[in-house]
Amino acid sequence: MNTQEGTKNENNKWKKLFYSLLGFNILVFIVLLILIFWPVSELNPKPHSEDIINESSEFVVRTTKQNLNELINAYLEQVLHNSRHQYRILLEDDVQLRGELPVFNTTVPLSVHLEPFVQENGDIILKQRSISIGLLELPNRKIMEYMGKYLDMPEWVTINPKNEEIYVAVTDMDIKSNFNVSVERIDLEANDLAFRIQIPYKTLGIDALE
Repeated sequence: MNTQEGTKNENNKWKKLFYSLLGFNILVFIVLLILIFWPVSELNPKPHSEDIINESSEFVVRTTKQNLNELINAYLEQVLHNSRHQYRILLEDDVQLRGELPVFNTTVPLSVHLEPFVQENGDIILKQRSISIGLLELPNRKIMEYMGKYLDMPEWVTINPKNEEIYVAVTDMDIKSNFNVSVERIDLEANDLAFRIQIPYKTLGIDALE
């Protein structure tokens, strides 16, 4: 009797192992079928065309305030070539505008100290820190109104007397090379200035890359 029960238990054990192995094989077979016949687009969706086509390359260029200062004033020489009232920019621990303004049939020296703030879009806002026009005591807003009236500025520079600031739309600069320029950061005290330059491939006669 004991021998028969032992044999029966052993047979039940092998049956359990057999059915377990059979079930495992069926499960593997079903998974393989799913992988084979599942739509490819859902397992590995195609990237959108804008994700794989590059029409330009972007570079971050670092410079110093001395180099930028030379570039700005070389540009201003052209802008102010036929202007009656000259001014120049100095980059020190802040941004300084020095020039002259007409007051009472004469001209008086102008000195403006500005602090640059880089905007998210890559433009700059120059917030006025101090301003003086000779020995005259005039309201800051009035002096900035004079600046907007008498100083020739590039089209992408706007003087805002009400907020006592100057908006420099760097991203709107019209560059002959068709490069797009924006400001990455400006730290005058650390002499760390960086700009993003985007170069369209068509400017170089190169087709868009995939």
